Amino acid sequence: KTDLIFFCNPNNPTGACATREQLTELVAFARKNGSIIVYDAAYAIYIEDGSPKSIFEIPGADECCIETCSFSKYAGFTGVRLGWTVVPNKLKFADGTPVNQDWNRIMTTCFNGASNIVQAGGLACVSDSGFEAMMGLVTYYKENCRLIREAFTGMGFEVYGGVNAPYVWVGFEGRPSWDVFAEILEKCNLVTTPGSGFGPSGEGFVRVSAFGNRSDVEEAIERLKKVYG
Repeated sequence: KTDLIFFCNPNNPTGACATREQLTELVAFARKNGSIIVYDAAYAIYIEDGSPKSIFEIPGADECCIETCSFSKYAGFTGVRLGWTVVPNKLKFADGTPVNQDWNRIMTTCFNGASNIVQAGGLACVSDSGFEAMMGLVTYYKENCRLIREAFTGMGFEVYGGVNAPYVWVGFEGRPSWDVFAEILEKCNLVTTPGSGFGPSGEGFVRVSAFGNRSDVEEAIERLKKVYG
């Protein structure tokens, strides 16, 4: 019996995004088996293909899911640390006890809350002007990602991600990730992330981030093209 299911969507580190049909199957499984899904939506703001941005878009999810999110990828709060968690009233343990009662007890016992200045930053993000600026930043990084993805695709590489997430995976078939990392560092003066650092399935890939200034991204692409183009 599966008690807890941890599900990150869009996924970190792969950038893969579940479809509505896949999420519907996931919720159905959880409800059938009495499981609770802990749904990490930290990258949901990057979804652009119409896939659900919240697990609660799926009927019945409020009876089997907890959703957590943060401003880390929405507004660059990675070091500031401010997030939120939704624990529905309908979500209950097998004995009928509401899960949010235990959640509240744990939070009020183990956590004193975010500082006032951090909360003020969060409130600014959800104001009209703040939300517009936040979405503008996300759009900026999406465009960076598009440029990176198109550059590697144009050079003939096997490419994954870059849609619904700010990362691009680039395949170097038959080559260890760390060797590719070292080569790109030496020949292009660029830092990528070896795919094997995320587990054995990442071997043969490097991951490229879209978080950066446009001019730096364009410069990086030109350097890569000189070596691999």
